[in-house]
Amino acid sequence: MSSTELDNARKFMGSFIVPAGTSLAERRTKMAARGASLPCLPGVSAEPVNAGGVPAEWVRVGQKFSGRYILFFHGGGFVEGEAAAVRDPLARLCAASEASALSIDYRLAPENPFPAAVEDALTAWRWMVQQGLSPQSCVFAGSSAGGGLAVSAMVALRDAGDPLPACGILFSPWTDMTWSGGSLDANASTDVVDSQSIAEYRAMYLQGERPDHPLASPALANLIGLPPLLALTGTAEILIDSVRNFVRRASAAGVDVTNLEYPDMFHGWQNLAAILPEAQAALEAAGAFIHSRCQ
Repeated sequence: MSSTELDNARKFMGSFIVPAGTSLAERRTKMAARGASLPCLPGVSAEPVNAGGVPAEWVRVGQKFSGRYILFFHGGGFVEGEAAAVRDPLARLCAASEASALSIDYRLAPENPFPAAVEDALTAWRWMVQQGLSPQSCVFAGSSAGGGLAVSAMVALRDAGDPLPACGILFSPWTDMTWSGGSLDANASTDVVDSQSIAEYRAMYLQGERPDHPLASPALANLIGLPPLLALTGTAEILIDSVRNFVRRASAAGVDVTNLEYPDMFHGWQNLAAILPEAQAALEAAGAFIHSRCQ
């Protein structure tokens, strides 16, 4: 990829990022507009469904299906985002893994603070299992806040004695709300998001809950017994150090975990597979991981 292509992708993503202090309504409008501005992969269908009380949609791509299922959690700092906005990158992940995906619209803060998103994730998973799907044919996947939510949900399910999915895919996951890692400052000039905006998201989501709560910061949770995990991150992200710390802790807990780092990539770059070759390559790598871990 040329520097011009990277700059154009960063500018595209940055055009939908609003500065700290922006109203919640404008944040949500911008996030929805970003998804709508990208062309969607041909042959994609999105069927609305009620997943045990959680609004969701089944995303499928033509006939590319071999019995695998993805439970997907969108990003947006727990305060914005929607299933429809990530339909294209999720469809590409479905094509790469030959899977169908249940993409949920979990409740957002500040109207529904922590742990509402975690509760909705558990409800949707239990609904999938109740439909007769084998957990070993299923995958949790999420981007940014959704990546952290995927891990939090697995921790909560393990503690509750529920079955876990075969593996997890974490795109630039936000797993630590305690501000760990020097990349928050070191990558401030290379990322498209900033620490002040993330602080606002955190305040709206936690509303007084401790940031080191294990279901808010799953990097600090007991990670023993989680299924194989693949993280896909960019070296230009302000959260890269916290992801590296999460991977170290997961590995120390005996988790089969891998972190694929892509040079110069910024936060949320995986959503741009329609225009960014590295993003498409990351989704194909995630698809290969699902093929190798999911029955």
